[in-house]
Amino acid sequence: MTLHRIGLVVPSSNVTVETELPELLRRHSLAQFSFHSTRMRMHTVSPAQLAAMNAQRERCVLEIADASPEVILYACLVALMVGGPGEHQRVESSVAEQLATGGSPALIRSSAGALVEALRAIDATRIAIVTPYVRPLAEKVVEYLEAEDFVVADWRALDVADNAEVGCIPGDRVMAAARSLDLTGVDALVISACVQMPSLDLVDAAEQEFGVPVLSAATAGAYSLLRSLQLPVTIPGAGSLLRADVASVIA
Repeated sequence: MTLHRIGLVVPSSNVTVETELPELLRRHSLAQFSFHSTRMRMHTVSPAQLAAMNAQRERCVLEIADASPEVILYACLVALMVGGPGEHQRVESSVAEQLATGGSPALIRSSAGALVEALRAIDATRIAIVTPYVRPLAEKVVEYLEAEDFVVADWRALDVADNAEVGCIPGDRVMAAARSLDLTGVDALVISACVQMPSLDLVDAAEQEFGVPVLSAATAGAYSLLRSLQLPVTIPGAGSLLRADVASVIA
């Protein structure tokens, strides 16, 4: 099997993306993957710390490019969405230019852009979301998705500001928040709009319980990485987004 090298740019306090993405892609039957990270300092999920973290982006891109990845994922969804509509496109374009100037052929994706890409792939227009963020930041996520022409029918914010604590939110708390949502007429549920809030064990069970497609920042990230590498989007036990029938429809 071909080995694909993936670069991750992550907040320094994030531990989940480096757990869930390898677990997801380890299930792929046609390829193998290695993961290589660089970190941006961030402890509290606040506008000030997110801005300070984003200011470290150029250094991190330079560092991870030295590992010669095929694709790099900028893995902090809210850090881009607080920048306002279209920020993932601006950041991905800027990073692509930086990589090209430095002679790197690596592709660039972001968690924010991956979530938009994934929702469009399953033809979702009316959605519900669960976020770990404090309410003002959660509202920014809602506004961002609505600017991308999604209707956010209902949403929950778990009001956790400490990013290390976000990585320890128990699954039953996430599911309780999901059960409190009004899912009438929704096309999809984003059960974790954050790469740090654990969700991988919840996606399949939530699909069966709620009867709608369920995805997370992690499954959306895996989807985007596979598409960028032109690999089949087929991963078992990770929701309908990563099933072969979805991949065949959009191929």
